[in-house]
Amino acid sequence: MSTTSFSVDLRDLHFVLFDQLAAHEQLAAIPRFAELDREVYEATLAEGERLAREVLAPINAPGDLAGCRFDGQGNVTTPKGYREAWELLREGGWLAPSAPSELGGSGLPFTIHVSLSEMLCGACMAFMMYAGLTVGAARVILGHGPEATREMIARKMFTGEWGGTMCLTEAGAGSSVGDNRCRATPTDEPGVYLLEGEKIFISGGDQDLTANIVHLVLARTPNAGKGTKGLSLFMVPKYEFDAGGALGARNGAKVLRIEEKMGIHGSSTCVLGLGGDLPCRGVLIGQENQGIELMFLMMNEARIGVAVQGHAMAAAAFNYARGYAQERIQGQSIREARSQDAPSVAIVQHPDVRRMLMTQKVYAEAMRSLLLRTALVVDREHATEDPAERERLRGRVDLLTPILKATCTDLGFEVAVGAVQVYGGYGYIGEYPVEQLVRDVKICSIYEGTNGIQAMDLVGRKLRVGGGALFIEWMQEAQSRLAAAAEAGLGGPAEAIGKAVQLLAASAMHLAGLGKARKVEAAMIQAVPFTRMFGLVLLAIECVEQAIVAARLRQTRGDEPLLVGKQRNLEFFVAAILPQAIALGKSIQSNDESALDPALFV
Repeated sequence: MSTTSFSVDLRDLHFVLFDQLAAHEQLAAIPRFAELDREVYEATLAEGERLAREVLAPINAPGDLAGCRFDGQGNVTTPKGYREAWELLREGGWLAPSAPSELGGSGLPFTIHVSLSEMLCGACMAFMMYAGLTVGAARVILGHGPEATREMIARKMFTGEWGGTMCLTEAGAGSSVGDNRCRATPTDEPGVYLLEGEKIFISGGDQDLTANIVHLVLARTPNAGKGTKGLSLFMVPKYEFDAGGALGARNGAKVLRIEEKMGIHGSSTCVLGLGGDLPCRGVLIGQENQGIELMFLMMNEARIGVAVQGHAMAAAAFNYARGYAQERIQGQSIREARSQDAPSVAIVQHPDVRRMLMTQKVYAEAMRSLLLRTALVVDREHATEDPAERERLRGRVDLLTPILKATCTDLGFEVAVGAVQVYGGYGYIGEYPVEQLVRDVKICSIYEGTNGIQAMDLVGRKLRVGGGALFIEWMQEAQSRLAAAAEAGLGGPAEAIGKAVQLLAASAMHLAGLGKARKVEAAMIQAVPFTRMFGLVLLAIECVEQAIVAARLRQTRGDEPLLVGKQRNLEFFVAAILPQAIALGKSIQSNDESALDPALFV
């Protein structure tokens, strides 16, 4: 049935990349992408869509049902079809599309990487987690691993011959990484340590897709200080290897069990024992006590990747719900409800279903625009040779990363829940795909730093950088973009969004005032509402800019549904969603501290 078939909205993806952002033109100005053009990008996206639809989507539901299997001896088997899919994507260079081509990647811009990730993650998020963590770990090793072997290791990881993980969390410590107790004892061999401890919630901790797995492990060396500043980072392989990459004996990093989870059953989430029945050798990455700094290189990339996962689930959920609503015949048109002879109609004709679909549509399309705009900033940051411009662009990405991670994952879950509601009772059963999306996407607001931690990072760190310089620069740009919208004939929506921008600024000032008054708890209790407000304002600006582009294109392309839809998106967002941002701003500035009463929750 088409109501259970995965699909990708290539038309909207093309609109954002080529009509709205002119990504092909911006990327052509970057020397290493100069030979790539729109035709190449369109062909790449078309093939990515085919792989998502024909290779990954068919293994998604079966993989969810089967899950991963653990043999009790430290070995994990992935669901049927995963190994074949891995080899197909590996052979085509789809596992690391933005990695350097000379090291086995495809050498594509990060912007195209994000576009492909939407498709592939939307088709089978659990499968793509193996690739995402591998590529992130490979980048850290390439930049800071042992000089003699770093390129060899990175090449094997970028090509999917080896896998990779990130090992932070320990039982009892959870998100408080500074409480980690894993120990690293130096040996007589320079740079080599013996690790002892246990890590939990390790995605891809073992699998049967690759010949080897390289774990990046945070541990504490002797006499290291407390907290995160005392942590160091170690490269811990599943199998030892020589300088040429030939595999040797099994190392003492061994899976003790796999977690039984709510979703992403095809992704092996493991408890990893270090130094239990075998010595666990690890090679120091960077310098001692530099671990959290280096790990954040991977985590920041991962947080954008998780934002893409949230959006991918939203896009998939909306496409499923739209298809179902167009085919599901139930009830009469509300205009003919009193007529006993009125024919039954597709539920897409019912007003409340249309409201739900419109909410999903606006969120999914605005998130796509915001993520790809940010990805372009990342590409420009990496390409520029101007140190000041690089610092400015990096600051923008740093400011937006916690907002993207929190907003896209929260909304991804909300859109998936909305899709279940469109399906009604059928949405709640496994015969249809949307209940799995709800279970799979929920983890996105939890891992790579919970969304509460993202909000604390935004309010406690990013807003304070340079005395608020990052936020002030963003404000100036937002006001400029809204002024351009008013000049383009969208004065009403631009004014409404502008008021939300000003209220956001006032809310930021209010939180800063609480901080100066040392009322830190009162400020942090508003961190999540502020982050949500900021995210909604960002999405509103994307909607107004898409409406401008659509209006211009309608002059030559006529009333294409996609273009009409962009203008309706703006109307709906301003009327139905933007008021949420206004309400959040008023709540943030209300000075309510009732939840902090010590008499509560005892």
